[in-house]
Formats: sequence, structure tokens, C-alpha cells
Amino acid sequence: MVPFVTSIRQRLDRAGIAISVFCLVHCLLGVVLVSVVGLGAGALLDPAVHRVGMLIATLVAAVAIGWGAVQHRMAAPFVVAMTGLTFMGGALAVPHGTEEIVLTVIGVVLVGLGHVLNLRHLRTSCTHGGEH
Repeated sequence: MVPFVTSIRQRLDRAGIAISVFCLVHCLLGVVLVSVVGLGAGALLDPAVHRVGMLIATLVAAVAIGWGAVQHRMAAPFVVAMTGLTFMGGALAVPHGTEEIVLTVIGVVLVGLGHVLNLRHLRTSCTHGGEH
């Protein structure tokens, strides 16, 4: 694979991991701040934040992981990330509360893992002299 193209895909996967971590922190910190301290309920739990986050996560995953799946022909990153996006989509369909948090946390962990697997396949294919 051309180094410039590889660099773009690596950056997208790293961005996907960062988005997943940010979402995880947002969920957990939001629960703590709202339930323990009573701060930020309006902003932290706003459904628009979740819809925008889901849109960004979906776009980054579609490009980075879809691109990786086509190039390295490994299903694991794609399947793991899409399962995570499914959980995140399910979280949008339930009322705010424990179910939403659990579905979102499972989803972002799986999407982040999909990006990690995608990066590993990229490194493996590059170090073994593949044309990926």
C-alpha cells in the first residue's frame, strides 16, 4: 500500500479509537456527574450529543474499517466494529437510563476494538511485505 494512503487509514483508525474512548468517558463521567453531583444533565444527556456521536463514529468506522476490510480481507475488524455500531444504534432506540448506558458502553468498546484490530492487520500486512 502506498505510504500516504496507509497513513490516512492509520489516522482514521486512531481517530476512531479516540472517538470511542471519548464516548466511553462521556458516558461514564456523565453518569457520575449527573447522579452524584447533579451537574450537566442538560448538556451531557442531550440526545443530540448521542446522535452526532453515532454519526461521527459510523462515518469514521465505515471509511477506516471498510477500507481495511477490502484491503486485508480480514472479517474480524469489520464484524466487531459493526456489532458495536449495532449496540450503539440500539442505545439510541431506548430511553435514557441504564439500558442506554450499557448498550452504548458495549458498543463503543467493540467499535474501538474493531479499529485496534484493523490497525493490527495493517501493521501485519505491511511488516510481512504484503501489498495491503
